[in-house]
Formats: sequence, structure tokens, C-alpha cells
Amino acid sequence: MISRQTLKMIPPQLRVRRATVDDLPALQSLWASMQINAVGLESRLTEFQIVEADQTFAGAIGVQFIRTAARLHSEGFTDFAIADAARQLFWERILTLAANHGVFRVWTLENSPFWTRWGFQPATAEILARLPDEWKNLEGRWLTLELKNEDAINDALKNQFGSFMDAEKKQTASVSQKARTINTIITVIGFAIGILGFSVAVYLFVHRNPFSH
Repeated sequence: MISRQTLKMIPPQLRVRRATVDDLPALQSLWASMQINAVGLESRLTEFQIVEADQTFAGAIGVQFIRTAARLHSEGFTDFAIADAARQLFWERILTLAANHGVFRVWTLENSPFWTRWGFQPATAEILARLPDEWKNLEGRWLTLELKNEDAINDALKNQFGSFMDAEKKQTASVSQKARTINTIITVIGFAIGILGFSVAVYLFVHRNPFSH
């Protein structure tokens, strides 16, 4: 027979899902308990991922996307014993969402050691220059993680665009050359038809009265 103490040692079954309207009361309670500034968060409910422990609300984290950047925010748990396990599940979901949104870099002001263990680093002044303007008024110590090399991708896109433009220029030049050739042919044909027409007119004029000679 399993003792009550043994039951307490069995970790709860965790599940991560997207927040729904039904989660709003639990989220509001969580934000209040975590002293999170909830101004505007209710209208951004779909940013939140929820973790359930044994089918009971146990925590949440917000994921905001702006262009090629993502921001983790407003993290909180009703039971911090499951926090790191939940964060790992959150992170798996966040990576999928980031891939779907074409994210190059993830940012956060969350200060849990979990995020630094998973590769987040303090943002240098050079990296902070990449922070979206919409987040520059937020206070705190930014951590960031590069998912894709933005400079390398931009360079590749520029090279690809350059190759495309070169191909377009060559194609345009080829089309222009063909157009000029066709125009020349049409001009020559028109000129030949003109000469032929003039010759016919002269012939008809000369031979209009067979008794004139």
C-alpha cells in the first residue's frame, strides 16, 4: 500500500496549453499574488501559456511577439515546486511558437536562474540596440538568447536579392535586345512594303492609259 508520504513525492502530471477566457480569473489572482503589473494584460490574454498540474491551474507565462523578436514576461506559479519542470515545458512550446513567427531573438526580464541555464545571457549595449522600440521603456535587466543569426540571414537575403536583381537585369536586357531586333525587322519589312507599294503605284500610273504612247 502506498503511504501518504510516498504520494506527496510523486510529481504532478504537467500539461501546457494556450490560455482561454476561462483562465482569466485564475490569471488575475496569479498576477495579484506575484505583484505583476496587470495593466493591459487582460486584453492580451492569448499571449499566455498555461501550465496545469493534475488538471489544475498552476502557473503561466506570457510570450509577446514583435516582428522577429519574442519577449517572455509575467511569469508566475501557484506552486514553485513545479516551476522549473513547467518552465522546461514552456520553453519547448515557446520554441515552436518562435519558429512559426520567424523569431531571431528571444528577450526577457525574468530573473530565474533557469533561463540562464538554458542559454540566456545578459544583453550587452551592442545587443540592446536590437531591442524593439516597443520594449525600450521597460525597466529591468534584459536577458536574451539568439535563436538564429540575424546578420548572417540578412546577408544571405541581400546576396540572394542581389543575385535575383542581376538575373532580372540580364533578363530585362535580353528582352530589350529581342524587342530591338523585332523592331528592326518590323521597320525593314515596313520599309520593303513601302517600296513595293510605291513601285506598284508608279507601275499603275505609267500603265493607266495603254494608248498614251
